[in-house]
Amino acid sequence: MTATAARFPEVTLLVTHYNRSSSLERLLRSFAAIHCSFGDIVVSDDGSSSEHLHRLKELEAELDFRLVTTPVNRGLGNNINKGQDAVTTAYTLYVQEDFEPAQDFAVHFANAMSIMQERPEMDMARFYAYFKYPYLKPLRNGFSEMIFRITLPGYKKFFYYSDHPHLRRSNFLEKFGRYAEGVKGDVTEYRMMLSFLRKKGKAIYYDKYRELFFQKNSAAEPSTMKRNMLRESNNIFIHLAREIYRHLKFNRDYLFRNR
Repeated sequence: MTATAARFPEVTLLVTHYNRSSSLERLLRSFAAIHCSFGDIVVSDDGSSSEHLHRLKELEAELDFRLVTTPVNRGLGNNINKGQDAVTTAYTLYVQEDFEPAQDFAVHFANAMSIMQERPEMDMARFYAYFKYPYLKPLRNGFSEMIFRITLPGYKKFFYYSDHPHLRRSNFLEKFGRYAEGVKGDVTEYRMMLSFLRKKGKAIYYDKYRELFFQKNSAAEPSTMKRNMLRESNNIFIHLAREIYRHLKFNRDYLFRNR
């Protein structure tokens, strides 16, 4: 299918960007290279430096996307919100600027679209994750339905929603609320995860979750997301403490906080 043009007119590609114009260019050109196009492309910039903003405007003229900007950095939540507000199609493919699609992406994306159109109760299709979601019900074409129940064991069941590349219906903010603004990016994502679960969101998941998108970080444009070192530590005692903490925190927040 990569040799034949695959166009998805009912989908807007929404890309969030901050000071990584070369990464953005690589992402957009990679879609063109596999002959995959969309009804619209929106690039939501979070107050990048003048150097990157100048390059974004050059790319906007060349690659035919709509640039949505803000005069100052307002964080991940604001960046996604204002980008989603600019979308006018029925579906949104959300991708951060440091990803690149696989050569056969369009084939699997078409399958995801087909399932979403057949199953109106599905709110999103997930294409990437750091680990396999623990509770999946096989559907077809390599996709499974994600299953969440509070009684299922383990805290990894809570990682149902993710900001990683996914397809969603464009009424997403109306159904699940706007992304939290004025907080760190991981807090923004965590709060949306809880909102998605509490409001009974439903999703499908590509079983080969590391084969449709590849995260590309270069020395010239490293990731702008800063992680807590304790969260990344491989020390066995820190790891066990982290597992217990997450189990208690996720269950508490889901059951009691801000209900």
